[in-house]
This record gives sequence, structure tokens and C-alpha cells, in this order.
Amino acid sequence: MAKLFEQITPELAAWLREQHVFFVASAPLSSAGLVNCSPKGLDSFRVLGAREVAYLDLTGSGIETVAHVRENQRLVFLFCAFGGPPRIVRLHGRAEVIVPGSPAWEKLHAHFPAHPGARAIVRADLVRISDSCGYGVPRFEFIEERDTLLRSSEKKGESGLREYRAEKNSRSLDGLAGLPPA
Repeated sequence: MAKLFEQITPELAAWLREQHVFFVASAPLSSAGLVNCSPKGLDSFRVLGAREVAYLDLTGSGIETVAHVRENQRLVFLFCAFGGPPRIVRLHGRAEVIVPGSPAWEKLHAHFPAHPGARAIVRADLVRISDSCGYGVPRFEFIEERDTLLRSSEKKGESGLREYRAEKNSRSLDGLAGLPPA
């Protein structure tokens, strides 16, 4: 059932856009380091080209994905069909972290919603695109997006977000560099 794709086809791009949640997984180079897997949502994923994708990284309690990508560029995106026919899609890539104020940020940020708390864009050139059956993934019905993260960022405001990032997002759990202070 598994299939490899040379590129993201228009049909696959449409399917990816329909998914309300995806996961990113990364790991540090050190074998003693912690592997990370993070769920993402809030309309934060974009297909930018046949082998190029990105997601808007929002301020959260950790910085693992950003730190791992900054160290070694390895990243995999995982999408599961929770409704409709079963399907899993994995997008393996070499990624980069783009921060506000950079020329690349100015170019890419327009592709995403203007969410409060946006701290980076993680952009990846894909090296492997595949799908598999997903027969073991349960079916769920989407009700709505949660807005708790967005409300929290709005409440903190820009100065509060800077303080929060300095405290929570400067180093990964393994001590890798996260985001530089704004």
C-alpha cells in the first residue's frame, strides 16, 4: 500500500490542506538527546512548491523542533486521515528556521494567518514524500480549532511574549540553542 511520490501532486496538496492537525518530529545529533514529536494545527501548514513546505511556528512552552532543525536540519511531517479513507503521509525534509525581521520572513509570512505569537517559520525542502495505509488510525470528527494558544499570546502582548520566549524558548531540553532573544 505504501507509495513514494516524486513531488507533491495537486491532489496530495489538496488532501494535506484538508487535514486539521499534523505532527513534526525531530531529533538532536546526540544519541543521548531526546527525540521530539509536536502536534500542530491552527491552519499553520503550507505547500510552497512541488518539494517545498513550511509551517508557522507559534510561541509555546518548548523549542525542540526549532533547536533540532537549527542543529541538523532533519525534520519529518506526519499527516493522518482522521476522517474519510485511511491514509498516512510522511514528508521528510531538510529544514531551516526563519525568524521575524529576516528577508525570508517577509517573503513567506504572507502565506500564513496573522496569528499572535508567531515566532518562526520552519521551511523544508523535501527529500522523501510517501504515504501508507493508516488502517490502524482511528476516525475522529473535527469540531473546531482551539484558540487557547492564540488567546494566551494576545494576553501576553509583545513584551510578555519576548519575556516568555527568553525564559522558555532560548534552549531546548538538551541544551541546544533555541531562538535568539528578540
